[in-house]
Amino acid sequence: MLIERSVIDIIDNSGAVKVVLFSVGGKNGTRYAGVGDVVRGSVRKGTVNGKVKKRDIVSVLITGTKNKISRRDGSSIRLSKNCGVVVNKATKEPVGTRIFAPVLREIKDLGYSKIVSLAPEVI
Repeated sequence: MLIERSVIDIIDNSGAVKVVLFSVGGKNGTRYAGVGDVVRGSVRKGTVNGKVKKRDIVSVLITGTKNKISRRDGSSIRLSKNCGVVVNKATKEPVGTRIFAPVLREIKDLGYSKIVSLAPEVI
């Protein structure tokens, strides 16, 4: 579960390294975001030659959280960090061309096939 002012590590090569959330958004005033949600944030740390620069406002698809995620088969999974991928707001396609960390199976179930195909592993 992520709330406003949560820090997310970006796992693609879009140029952003760390993003701080400022808008979780959603229907009915949702305060928490989880795996598969698209949130808005500000880039706090970035690389020099990336497409996204420091202080840019970006949309981020959350691909993993520290909070335990329960699955339908009874298993649960927990990652060591909160991570996400910078996506285009209109098309929901990733801005970067590579993803460096595994993504959860729930992302595949939500229909983000481009992100799943770029990922090295699906957990």
